[in-house]
Amino acid sequence: MPKTINSTEFRKMILVGAKLLEINRAKVDALNVFPVPDGDTGTNMSLTMQSSVRELSACPSNTFSSICDAVSKGALKGARGNSGVILSQILKGICNVLREQNDAVDTKVFAKALETGTKVAYKAVSVPKEGTILTVIRMMSEHAVKIAGKKKLFEDFFAEVIQAGEKALALTPELLPVLKKAGVVDSGGVGLMTIMKGFASVVTGEEVAEVSVDAEEAPAEDFGDNSDIINMDLGEIQYAYCTEFFIINLKKSTTLSDIDHLRERLMKIGDSVICIGDLELVKVHVHTNAPGKALTYALELGELDRPKIENMLEQNRQLRAKREAEKKEMGMLAICAGQGLSDIFKDLFVDRIIEGGQTMNPSASDIATAAQKINAEHIFVFPNNKNIILAAEQARNLVENRKLHVIPTKNVPQGFTAALEFNPEASVEENKTNMIHALDNVKAGQVTHAVRNTSLNGFSIKEGDIIGLDDKKILAKSKCVEETVIKLIAHMKDESHQVITLYYGEDVKEEDAENLCAKVAELYPDCDVDYHSGGQPVYYYLLSLE
Repeated sequence: MPKTINSTEFRKMILVGAKLLEINRAKVDALNVFPVPDGDTGTNMSLTMQSSVRELSACPSNTFSSICDAVSKGALKGARGNSGVILSQILKGICNVLREQNDAVDTKVFAKALETGTKVAYKAVSVPKEGTILTVIRMMSEHAVKIAGKKKLFEDFFAEVIQAGEKALALTPELLPVLKKAGVVDSGGVGLMTIMKGFASVVTGEEVAEVSVDAEEAPAEDFGDNSDIINMDLGEIQYAYCTEFFIINLKKSTTLSDIDHLRERLMKIGDSVICIGDLELVKVHVHTNAPGKALTYALELGELDRPKIENMLEQNRQLRAKREAEKKEMGMLAICAGQGLSDIFKDLFVDRIIEGGQTMNPSASDIATAAQKINAEHIFVFPNNKNIILAAEQARNLVENRKLHVIPTKNVPQGFTAALEFNPEASVEENKTNMIHALDNVKAGQVTHAVRNTSLNGFSIKEGDIIGLDDKKILAKSKCVEETVIKLIAHMKDESHQVITLYYGEDVKEEDAENLCAKVAELYPDCDVDYHSGGQPVYYYLLSLE
């Protein structure tokens, strides 16, 4: 039984942890607090881990520093939803400690890594809430630090740490009343425990197949493109030529050490070096001012295939000149699901829309990538879902030459209200203030169906019931969509509301929405009642009261 873990074993721990989470993804998704079909914690955490696996698979070095950098970068780029973002920060903290190790690590070092992961994760959340994945990682790390001096064998160490995690998981319903009412433990905590059990299986010798990357998520080209230079400052380009090629038909005298030596030589003449492969094929990428040298070095190992040299300086000059001519001070980015909702945001002059919401939270990388494509210095981001706000905030760290301002919209009606407040003649701070204040003027509700039996918010819910919710709890239920909408409006409306808007989803016919709108107008003659096609999945109706 091992007393230490080396970098190769840590690499395998990440792969196995990701694999076990993917296997159990649906089970974690099912532990959703509300009985609505939007449980996606397992999916979000699995996609976050898969992103780390992709970065790790592309990492040619087997040092702790290189492996940890790949894991951290991949997790942040792929972080989706609150659970995915928190997981990415846990991994970042763990890797911050392990990357400094030159040799194998013992249980004391790994306990310190878990402790650092906890601290980084808590720091990433503005208002940490106990009874969540945070509680589970904290209690595990506290126990790990406590026992590391005595439990020197990793098998014994992980057994006790996992036992502490299970106790923490069982405690989550007591710390978070909404979990207790729903009769479930925290889904994020279950996802984290699944990963930790994957880690433990490596030290016990249990074999688990490695994770494969879905074809549609893998790079479409061998090298990819150089579109990232659009966002670079001209003065920051130290090396002008992007040089790429394969080395094939390697000489019989070439060794694996020669490939490592080539990588070292390339690093002396440039940056962004990729030199990976074996004695059958080597892939090379380098930014350099001496592409001829790179090619000459490679010819010492074998033959060149598909060489490509691009002048990044000239590309950058042309692209930046065009972008600067079209650049504006402020732009807007919204996240929603449904063509109708997307069209409304476009009518409100929102520059870019990301498809996402319940069941498909975009990652921090997705948000940053979309924001990077808006040619504006300041970008207002409307998450329109409370589970996307944290990922939007993390996206700030991934954008270049732009500043993201996250308006904490928890639903689409709030997003519409915020977009309506945008004034291109006002300052950034004035727009931000007006948008945030406007959120208080709208109440939003959703109508969907229950996917399981439960008892919550004073309701006895049966699978298939039509339920109406606001952002916090269930307010209405019945066997009929129309009846639930009317009950939900009755619970939400107060004397200040003058406008009621219904956004019907993809499963609702327009004539049914029109008839329902007429009934609501008859019930509330003092209000302007209207309906629009939202086209959203999951929810029959989104309601807005202003």
